This record gives sequence, structure tokens and C-alpha cells, in this order.
Amino acid sequence: MQARTHRRYALAMFAQGGKTDSFFDIVGERLDTSPAPILFVGPTKQFIKDQFEPRLDDFLTETRALAAKVSTSKRQTKTRKTVAGVPVRMAHAGSTTALKSDSIALVLSDEVDEFAANVKNQGNILRLIDRRGETFADFVHAAVSTPSIGPSEAYRDPDSGLEFWAEQDPDQIESAIWRMWQSGTRHHWAWPCPNCDEYFIPRFSCLKWDKPVDDTGRELKSDPMLAFQTARLECPCCGLPIDHTHKDDMNARGVTVAPGQSVQPDGTIIGAEPQSWTKSLWVSGLASPFVSWGQRAAEIVEAYNSGDPYDIQVCINASFGELYAPGSGEVPSWTKVKELASPSYVKGQVPSGVKKITAAVDVQKNCLYYTIRGWGERATSWLLEYGQLYGETKERFVWEDLEGLLQKDFDGIPIRLALIDAGFRPGKKDEVPVHRVYEFCQRNKRIARATKGSSTTILRNIAATKVDVNVNGMLLKNEIEHYRLDTDFFKRWVHERLHWEPDQLGAWLLPADVSEDFCKQMVSEARLKKASGRVKWVQRQKDNHYFDCEAMQAAAGRLENVLELRSNSPVHRVSTHATPQKKRKNDWFGERRSIW
Repeated sequence: MQARTHRRYALAMFAQGGKTDSFFDIVGERLDTSPAPILFVGPTKQFIKDQFEPRLDDFLTETRALAAKVSTSKRQTKTRKTVAGVPVRMAHAGSTTALKSDSIALVLSDEVDEFAANVKNQGNILRLIDRRGETFADFVHAAVSTPSIGPSEAYRDPDSGLEFWAEQDPDQIESAIWRMWQSGTRHHWAWPCPNCDEYFIPRFSCLKWDKPVDDTGRELKSDPMLAFQTARLECPCCGLPIDHTHKDDMNARGVTVAPGQSVQPDGTIIGAEPQSWTKSLWVSGLASPFVSWGQRAAEIVEAYNSGDPYDIQVCINASFGELYAPGSGEVPSWTKVKELASPSYVKGQVPSGVKKITAAVDVQKNCLYYTIRGWGERATSWLLEYGQLYGETKERFVWEDLEGLLQKDFDGIPIRLALIDAGFRPGKKDEVPVHRVYEFCQRNKRIARATKGSSTTILRNIAATKVDVNVNGMLLKNEIEHYRLDTDFFKRWVHERLHWEPDQLGAWLLPADVSEDFCKQMVSEARLKKASGRVKWVQRQKDNHYFDCEAMQAAAGRLENVLELRSNSPVHRVSTHATPQKKRKNDWFGERRSIW
């Protein structure tokens, strides 16, 4: 018998691809050739009772090599069989007792993305299952599932020319099977193109279909039937179309290939397999022998036409076997955001078109995130600076650092307005007697304004109120201005600007040396509209602080009437000879007219 090379196997693929049937083949081979305790784990008790147990019974009694080995003892139960003298147990992922009861040589986990993340405070369920095999030197845990939620991005290997799934931050991935797959060898199912003979990895982006157009050539809403009739694959190597009739031959010649490997035209794999405890494989739903590409195209068009993000998720996960990121159809990739970087300036420099400068600050427990943006003609804007000021925000010293930052000028142009998110109250749980954001704004009334996002629509998108401030134990009534911002409006404004051309008036620009992290945070949230009409912004990744800052920047630009700026608008620079003037009562908001 060949020695075991991996302790874990992970298969991420589309629904109804024969995953559970493969488990029966594995169980039969193991019981017939090398009997050892086996555990099958399903997502729910109902799944075990109604789906797996009846099928296992039929399999054991109808398989000639195993039927005589099934014990007839009265000790047999619905969830515990004895075959060839060893137990075959069935358990659901919600039962920690069943998962701890026996030592196991082979564990088969089905649909792991439906497992609870932490069962009865016992920790990660998959790690708990792995503990069952510590007494077996040849222990194996095989897990299968259709993936669920998480960010995904493909990259082209410069040596092999293959497009692999890129590794993502595990903390951003909800899908358990994808995390397992990513921690392993990361094999992909690859096909040979019938036109150019080059191997490629099929995925949803390869599927194309015709869109209906009107008499003027304008593209209309996609039609499922037209998609069904015209669906084809486009080879990423030669760009030529591939008809569905080639699928069987492509599957027959298909191979599994991992990053760092390449495929010769005859299917020979070149390069060593990545080293890992887990051997993992991803298979696209386009490879299903049971469903045509036309059906896949019609399914996704119907899902898109429904407008229901949950319909779209089911289709992406189950039909194509890929991760789904909420709003992924509208939110560009971070690399597209990076393309907005202007080669004409770097962080800290001030382009000649800047007329006004604003700042925005997102408050966290241990730091302050900030962005500083310059505004020019018709709301054209440039990101001048961004970063973090570190320190416990319940303490004063980090706020003193912020004061120093806001007092800076950029080529003589001062910061006119700084919006600071007051939604998180530093030190509230520690009973700090003052609201640090309000306290800061009271000390810096000239430019600092407290804000808080609102999920409900606000007239004119900004609502100004007065709030009380505790200063040195004294409660000052209606001391500072507080802005409530229409979160949906301003976040949409930022995302709209991500699609604008860099040379267009009103463009939203970034410095040439903008970081990957900043770009990723700009697409960290997606806008979902529910059937009720209510809008919700959902996080696609953990960090979204710069995106929050830039949404506040959009509000700051509105308050500063940046759409009214023109190329000949004056620039008010810092002058040591200027005489400070008294601020008009409504200088910041009340009397300002806006055309946004």
C-alpha cells in the first residue's frame, strides 16, 4: 500500500458534483483493504438522518465485497455501524460529544462551509475533528464543500502563463473549505484549449454570452434564453471561443496543477508539488459533466436580473464553485483603484490645481486613521496624505498629535475643515468622563467638527445639530456643532468616483506611491439593496477605515462647496501678516449653498 503523503485533503467545488459519492468509494476501499475506524461528519443532524445514513445502509448491503462484513449485532445503531470489525460512525457538526467519543483513522467531512464556526465554545470544529486521529500514524481527514463568502482574485503566473487564484488574508475569508484549500497545495483543475492546445484554468470569467441590443446598438438587459443559446468559453490564452461540445474531451485530458507548476501540451506536469500537510484541489462548475455552459449562463443571468444578492451568491457558489464577495458585481478590484494613482505627484506633494484642503479622521480604540485631501476645479481632488496616529484614544496624547497634524499647511495652504467620526467613543467602557472627540472639537472649533453616520436618508444628506460637551467637569450646553451624515449617499459618491477617468473634471486621484492597503480599503464594503428597498453596506474585508475617511471627505467637500471651485478660484494661503477675523455665525454650514 502506498504511504500516506498528506494528513488532510480538501476539495472545493460546485454543488452536485459527486462529492458525497466519492466518500462512499473511499469508505468502501478502506473497509475492504485496510479496515480502520471511520467517522463521517455532516453539517446537521437532519442531513445525517435523512440523507447520509440511508445511503450508507444501501451502500454497505449492496456492495458484494462489504455485505458479508457488516455486523448483525443488535448493538448496531442508526449512527454507528460495525463493518469488518471496526466502527463506522456518523455525527453532525453540532454534536461535540459524538465528535469526541472515539479515536478515528479516517474522517470524512461533508459540506464543511455549513459547519458552525465554534460549537458550544469548544473551538474550531475542524480542528476538534483532527484531534480524533492523534493515535493513528496514518490518520487522514478529507473535507469537501462548495465554497461560500470571501474575496477572490486571479493572477497570471509569468512562467507558466496559467491564471491561479491568488492567496487572500485568511481573516477575510468566511468559507471554511476555501481556508483549508488555501492552506494546502492549491491545485486547480486545468483544461487544454481545442484551438491552441495550451492549458488554462476554467472559471466564471471565461464564460461569455451575447447580450441583446436595440436598433441603436445600445445594450439591453440580459436575457436568460439568449444567454443559454449563445454561451461559450473564451480561452484566456488565444482568446478564441470554445463550444460546449468540446467539454467531454477537455475533461478527459484535464490535469491538476498547482502554483509553481506548468503543463506541457501533452498534459505532463512540470515542477514540484508545493509542500503542505494538506493536499487541496479546486474544480470549476464549468467542468460539470451534468450541466451545460448554456445552463450556467442562463442561471447567472436570472440571478443578476433578480437583483437579489442571495440569488447571486447561490449561483456563484453552487453553480461555479467560486467564492462570493457581496457587491462584487459593482465594486471594482483594488488593482483598478490603484490605476487611479497619478504619476504626476507622490504622497506629501501638492498638485498645482489644489485650492482647498480638508481632513477626515476615523477613531479606533488604539489609533486614529486620517486622510488629507486637496480640492480643485469642479471637485477634482487629490489624496495628499494618509496614515495612522497610534495611541490609546481614551488618553489625551494621541489627540495632541492630531492637533499638530491639523495645524500643518501644505505649500502654504492650511486645512480648512476636519471631520472626525464620533460614532466610537474612546474609553466609554472604561468610564472616561469626557467624550474625547467632542472635547477635541471644542478645543479646535476653528476647523474640527464631530460627525456620525446615519443609515436613514437625511434631507440634504447632512444634518447639523448642537451637542453638549463636558469640559473639566463642567457641562457646556450646545457647545459644538455635530454633523449627522447620510452614510449611503457619501459612500456611493466615493465608489462612483472610482469609475471616473483620471483626466475628467471632478476625478478622484491618488498619489503614485499609494499603498496596496489603502486601495484595498476603498473596496472593503459593498452596497446591497434588499427587496424591501432598504440599503445596507456590508464589509467585504476587515479593514475599512480609509474608506470611512474618504466618505467623510466627500461630506467635507460638500460643506466646502468644492463643486463651485474654478481654475481661477483664489487660493488662501497661510500668511504671518494676516489679521485673524471673527468667524461668521453660519460660516461652516447654515448659509452655505450647495449644488451637490
